[in-house]
Amino acid sequence: MSDPFETLRLELRRGSLVLAVLAALRSEQYGYTLRKALEEQGLDVDEGTLYPLLRRLESQGLLQSEWREEEKRNKRFYKLSTDGRRVFKDLLGEWEGLATSLEGILKEGSAR
Repeated sequence: MSDPFETLRLELRRGSLVLAVLAALRSEQYGYTLRKALEEQGLDVDEGTLYPLLRRLESQGLLQSEWREEEKRNKRFYKLSTDGRRVFKDLLGEWEGLATSLEGILKEGSAR
């Protein structure tokens, strides 16, 4: 039997991770630096989650990528596409609205 908290925690993280990745890719990065940047902000993401997400976001037209040689290694650099910037802006507005609503609901619940 699965742990309901763990299932819900993963659902919450999954949606938040998309927004975090889009936000971080407002400036170009490759996978490893993106993972480290997210980690430095307190969001640990393993490679088995991050790289499939990057491929999915690229296939949806939200990211652009290109292979380049850096430090004698080929690295795939990602950045937001034009559609990605638009979707990020829209998702950010949605997130802010949800956060405001949740904040009110949670404060109301703690006042009881």
